[in-house]
Amino acid sequence: MTETAPPADDHAAPLVTAVAPAGADARTAWEAWREERRASVTAPTGNLALVETRPLARGEVPDPVAAGAGLPESVTVTVVERTEPVSGAPEHFLRFWDAEAPAIHSFERIDTFPYDPAWVLDAAYTPVEGARKVAFEHIRDNGGTRDLVVPGDITLTVDGAPYTLSAFDDDGTLLLVFGDPTNGDSTYGAGRFLFVPHETGSDRVTLDFNRAFVPPCGFSDQYNCPMPPRQNRLHLPVTAGEKLPVTKEPGTPAH
Repeated sequence: MTETAPPADDHAAPLVTAVAPAGADARTAWEAWREERRASVTAPTGNLALVETRPLARGEVPDPVAAGAGLPESVTVTVVERTEPVSGAPEHFLRFWDAEAPAIHSFERIDTFPYDPAWVLDAAYTPVEGARKVAFEHIRDNGGTRDLVVPGDITLTVDGAPYTLSAFDDDGTLLLVFGDPTNGDSTYGAGRFLFVPHETGSDRVTLDFNRAFVPPCGFSDQYNCPMPPRQNRLHLPVTAGEKLPVTKEPGTPAH
């Protein structure tokens, strides 16, 4: 099968129930979010299914149909377009997703901290006039950075320390890439992601760290995920949200 994917899909698509409905029991809504996360990462084009990201030569026209010819029916080929960070020229990639990838079959669960309402934090949101760009280092760029649009500042105090966080615009949704002392210990080493819902015109946002999640590169090394900039590194352990993917013990039957 072939399809064309939207550009810059090394971030993550928001889930339908990313925000608990008004009046809903928060813990029940969080459990539903966890189930959606599992369904998302194990989908035919979910994080675990990405088996290859193939760069194309400059000027080469992507042809996912030709690239997918003769491959198993379980394989989907998509096209990604990004901007080369040095020259600013467009660069194209073919991505190969396999619904029967070994990573899907060996996946058990995403280990997660228990739900903790103390990690649902209120913050101020101040929009930035014009398009301010912040440099984000990416895992596969060998120390290089890519400028991402940050439409506003998120300010709050955590454990007595003031922070001004930068959440970039990920196709119309605020995405916070943050780090904390749990990284590399109980959580993914390169940091975690958090979607930040924001109503147009509002000067407040809610950071529900119970919904912090492992970035796509925590499931496949074929992603090029952004890493937390200095201002997004918290000084205390964020003991909420997802920790790490867990694989099955050898010989465990699929379920």
